[in-house]
Amino acid sequence: MVARLILLLALSFSVQAAEDGPSAELQADWASRLERAAELQAEGKARQAEAERLQAEKEAACFKKFLVNSCRVEARSEFIAASRAGKNIENEGKAIERLVKKEQRADSDQRHSEAAPQREAELQQREAETTAERQAIAAEEAATRADKAKKAEEGARRKAAEAERQRQKQEEHAAKVAAQKEKAARKAAETSERMP
Repeated sequence: MVARLILLLALSFSVQAAEDGPSAELQADWASRLERAAELQAEGKARQAEAERLQAEKEAACFKKFLVNSCRVEARSEFIAASRAGKNIENEGKAIERLVKKEQRADSDQRHSEAAPQREAELQQREAETTAERQAIAAEEAATRADKAKKAEEGARRKAAEAERQRQKQEEHAAKVAAQKEKAARKAAETSERMP
């Protein structure tokens, strides 16, 4: 019993630590890295947009030059280089974001797995309480049914006793009435014998 209590206390402390979540330092690190990732992604997109804008300007300017195709090829090369640089910066930001999300998921999974024994213990405790409650209700219902059956049996016995008492009363009354009739008949016979 004591060992189970110690185990439950140890589990509750580990679950408490797991439920609190990652440390403040770790959360701050994740937040700063996610912020940096968002900045890199925004910077990369801005550079790509700027590269597209410059490429459109240079394309328009190329049509005013004598060597149009050479100018367009050069503008296209500059656009590709600038666009790739912007895309690389954006991808770096996305990679940082993915890494942070992966770390957060791993931390969450670890806390979840550390809390699993406590959740299992709580589930078993709730199941035991539910089973005990159901058994108590069933016992109470059985006791109620037994009490009702006992009262019904007592009622039937009282009713039978009352019926027997009534029958005896009726028999006594009938015997009394018969005795009175017989007495009256004897009196009548005696009276008729005396009378000539």
